[in-house]
Amino acid sequence: MATTTNITTTYAGQFAGEYIGAALLSGNTLANQLITIKPNIKLKEVIKKVDYASAIAVGTCNFDPQGTVTLTERILQPDELQVNIELCKTPFQSDWEAESMGYSAHDQLPPKFSDFFIARISADVAAGTESRIWGANGFTGLFLAAAFGTDGGTTIAPAAVTSSNVIAEMGKVVDAIPSALYGKEDLLLYVSQNVARAYVRALGGFGTFLNGEGNSGTDAKGTQWYDGGQGLTFDGVKIVVANGLADNRMVAAEKTNLFFGTGLLNDYNQVKVLDMSDLDGSKNVRFVMRYTAGVQYGIASDIVFYGA
Repeated sequence: MATTTNITTTYAGQFAGEYIGAALLSGNTLANQLITIKPNIKLKEVIKKVDYASAIAVGTCNFDPQGTVTLTERILQPDELQVNIELCKTPFQSDWEAESMGYSAHDQLPPKFSDFFIARISADVAAGTESRIWGANGFTGLFLAAAFGTDGGTTIAPAAVTSSNVIAEMGKVVDAIPSALYGKEDLLLYVSQNVARAYVRALGGFGTFLNGEGNSGTDAKGTQWYDGGQGLTFDGVKIVVANGLADNRMVAAEKTNLFFGTGLLNDYNQVKVLDMSDLDGSKNVRFVMRYTAGVQYGIASDIVFYGA
C-alpha cells in the first residue's frame, strides 16, 4: 500500500509571526512605512505624546517656569483577527497536478497548491489590513472614525475630485495644516488613488485652471511626465498614495502621529494547514490564520481629514 504524507502543518507564536509579518506588512501603507509600525505589542501599548506652548521668556535671576506642557496618551490595543477557510481535495484530483497528490485513496492536497493558497491568504490579509487601516470598517481605534473630529482634529467636507478641482481641494487640506507642522520632514499628504490620478492629469495639462500650460502640461509631455517613480508634492508637502483610502479622501498628518500595532511575537499568532482526513474521515483541508492588528493616532489636532 502506498504511503501518504499528511499535510497538517502548524506554526504558532513567534514562528507564526514570520508568516503573519509577511502578510500584514506587505500592503502599500505598511510596506512603505507610511505610518509608524509597532510590531511587538503583547496586549496593548500606551502612546504618549508631548505638546507645549513656547517657554521662551526674558531672562531673570530667578527660575520662572513658562509655557504650558500637555501630555496626552492613547491606547493602542490590537484586535484579535482570524482567517478560516475549508477546501475539499476532490476538485483537485482531475487537474494537471493530480499526479503530485499520490495514488492512494487517502490522497493529499497538492503541495504546490497548499503553498500557493497560503500565499494567497497572506495577500488577502495584506489587502484587508490596508483597507482596515484607512477604511470605514476598520480596526478598533481607527484614526479616521467619526469621533476623530470631536477629539480636536480638523475635518473637511469632501467633493468629487477631478483634474479640474484637485488643486483647490488639496489646497483646502494643506491650508488647514497647523502652522507648527508645516515644513516638518515627516509630514505627509495621504491621498486615495483617484485623487492621485486627478493630480497627475492636472499637472499634465488636463485641468482647466492651468492657463499657462494649456494641454501640453509639465515639460509639454502631458501625463507622460509622470512614470510613477518620482515623488509627488503639493505646496512642499510630500504626497503618498494610501491604497486603503476610499475615493475622494485625503489625510494630512505626520507619519510619527499615526500608529499601526501588531504582535509578531504574540502567542495568539497561528498559521495552520489542517488535513481533516485523520480527524473526521472527510476529504477536507482547513486553513487557519490568527493574528492581531490595530491602529491609533497620537494628537488629533495635528491631523487633517478630508472626508465624511
